[in-house]
Amino acid sequence: MNIFRNKVLFAAIAVTLCMSAGHHSRAADAAPETNRFAATIAPAERFEVNGVLVERHGKEGKSGRPLILIPGLASGSWVWQDTIRAFSPDHAVYVLTLPGFDGRPPAGPAPFAAARTAVEELIASRRLDKPVIVGHSLGGILALAIAEDKPALVGGIVSIDGLPVMPGTEDMPPPARAQFAERMRAQVGNQPADRFAQQQQGYMRTIGVMDMSKADALAQLTARSDPASVGTWAADVVTVDLRPGLKSIQAPVLAIVPYLDLDSSQQGLTPAAKADYYRALMEGTPKLQVVTVAPSRHFAMFDQPQAVIAAIRTFLGTL
Repeated sequence: MNIFRNKVLFAAIAVTLCMSAGHHSRAADAAPETNRFAATIAPAERFEVNGVLVERHGKEGKSGRPLILIPGLASGSWVWQDTIRAFSPDHAVYVLTLPGFDGRPPAGPAPFAAARTAVEELIASRRLDKPVIVGHSLGGILALAIAEDKPALVGGIVSIDGLPVMPGTEDMPPPARAQFAERMRAQVGNQPADRFAQQQQGYMRTIGVMDMSKADALAQLTARSDPASVGTWAADVVTVDLRPGLKSIQAPVLAIVPYLDLDSSQQGLTPAAKADYYRALMEGTPKLQVVTVAPSRHFAMFDQPQAVIAAIRTFLGTL
């Protein structure tokens, strides 16, 4: 597939980080109802590691490998409720909420590097034996970074629509990448809360999930994040290119690729072509598996929860 066309086709994935400002709906101004996704499972323990909130489910020392679940941009632990239910009976599950997201205190100036260190400290301080890190979007990028930093300590990586470099920027020179990052920071961060909420709704309706009522409910939750922090995170991650270090990852890596024909068929993008593009960006990863989940948009955990859980369970069985 032509590389230029790939960049156009995967511009939607880039929106995962930049939260396009072009979408607006009056529905965002409606009085909020009880949010069906807001209720979360009470953890056995809650603590912080360098500003990262950690919620533990299940007992430490269970026979299954410990799991670390990292949500994506502007998301909280509510992303992982089905995953927690599925795996906490047999695994200790550590669910993270990153600074600035879901009502947490604002992020610092270099949040990606700080979170990278915090997760590594969590593994060391809790003496987690070869944990499997499951990340969505930004969380998947963070998981790959940790596997590069500490290859001997990580037992496996599951990245749901998270890649080592933002699609469409893979050939961008560093100065242009830096300029793009600053535009993103300003676009997302310098806006009032009501406008940010409108962006979240537009994003969820076009990129996030297939069901519009589900999209609106989830957008209410992502809108709880601090816009300035979201802008800082987005700009920070745009400057990241983990491809040179992929060869150092020792753990098996599962890349879950969401695919929706409605979004891709007009450009002639087949499920196989999208999977091939992911493989190309992950080139050099020694133990890579790629699984397509369809029909699904970016938040595959909500569009196809059982398929995602099954893919993770099958992956764990191979470790």
